[in-house]
Amino acid sequence: MDPKLVNKYSLVKGAARRARQLQSGATPLIASKSMKACRVAQDEINAGHVKFIVPKTELKPDIQSVL
Repeated sequence: MDPKLVNKYSLVKGAARRARQLQSGATPLIASKSMKACRVAQDEINAGHVKFIVPKTELKPDIQSVL
């Protein structure tokens, strides 16, 4: 697994997005033993063929709710 991943949740979100692409007709990037889109997506990510970016979000305080 790529050490750049923030946590396992980001991996799950990335795999889910790629699995939806595969279910919509995208061509798999690797030959996988599984026919299930979710497993193929996980294999593609682990093999380094699919990369995704976890955006940094900054929480800004809502001043109106504080006042």
